[in-house]
Amino acid sequence: MQILPLLCIGFSLGAAALLIVGNILQGDEPVRFSAKFAGFMLIAGLAGIQYLHLGWLLNRFDHLHSVLYLLLLYAIAPSFYFYSRQLLIAEARYRWRDVLHFLPFTLCLILPYRLVLPGAFFIGSGYLLWLAQIVYGLRQQRQRFRLELLALGTLFAIALAVLLLGFIWPLLNEADFIRDYSILIGLAFFAVTLTLLRFPGIAADVSAAAQAVYAESTLKSIDKPAVLARLDALMQRDKLYTLETLSLALLAEQLELSQHQLSELINTEFQRGFSRYIREQRIEAAKKLLLAEPNASVLSIGLTVGFSTQSNFYAAFRDIVGVAPGQYRKMHTPPAS
Repeated sequence: MQILPLLCIGFSLGAAALLIVGNILQGDEPVRFSAKFAGFMLIAGLAGIQYLHLGWLLNRFDHLHSVLYLLLLYAIAPSFYFYSRQLLIAEARYRWRDVLHFLPFTLCLILPYRLVLPGAFFIGSGYLLWLAQIVYGLRQQRQRFRLELLALGTLFAIALAVLLLGFIWPLLNEADFIRDYSILIGLAFFAVTLTLLRFPGIAADVSAAAQAVYAESTLKSIDKPAVLARLDALMQRDKLYTLETLSLALLAEQLELSQHQLSELINTEFQRGFSRYIREQRIEAAKKLLLAEPNASVLSIGLTVGFSTQSNFYAAFRDIVGVAPGQYRKMHTPPAS
């Protein structure tokens, strides 16, 4: 049974590096620097735990009973909280009482190991309850995120399994605990990686849904039919979606709206966030070009409609249409006579 946890650890370390690099290169993710830093800390913390597990399983070193291991354990839940709060709660601001999230770190210094280890999982259960409450508050948006919610539900189930493992830790021998914990962390990295590949804009979409639920309406003073007509003209006539640098701020400026007004308008009128709305505009244009220009390469069409890379185009096309661009072209091209 040694091979499975080692494979999960190896995958975790590789996925952590790719997630961090990908997050740095992804410039349009709607996350403040502080929240993005918390995301980095979350990934680095999980990767650090896996690295210490690797050393223990290979008998290279044993830091599982050190303060470092405990600090990494206690950093996971607060890091996740500070990263996800800005996505799940519209206009979340930091307050002085947020420092209370770091108080449990003092337990690592004053309590014995046999109490501190399960304490980390006990504290994590409180954050999991917070997450469940927030996600339940987004239930009115569930029609927009059926598959996304299924993916998030998988992560939630893995988190529950981790907490259960922490609570039954005294009943297990140390080797079983390390192996099982390594496997669960590996599964979490796999689920996150698969979710991001299947839904590349999930962070932006969930953030937009949260704003639609919690934000007070900002559309009372605008002429919605006129704005929607201008928006349609910008998309259909001017093809503004072909701009690779198109952002919420740029489109809002074109419509003479604030970013909050445009975000709420797209959410309420189209039942989707800004990022997905633009991706769908680009994919609709790409579908037409794939059939109208059979000799054009798939990559050139993706770049023409506004995608910056082939991978982004393929991921968005699969997300929205369900098949790859080349497969879509073959399915809708009549056979030569």
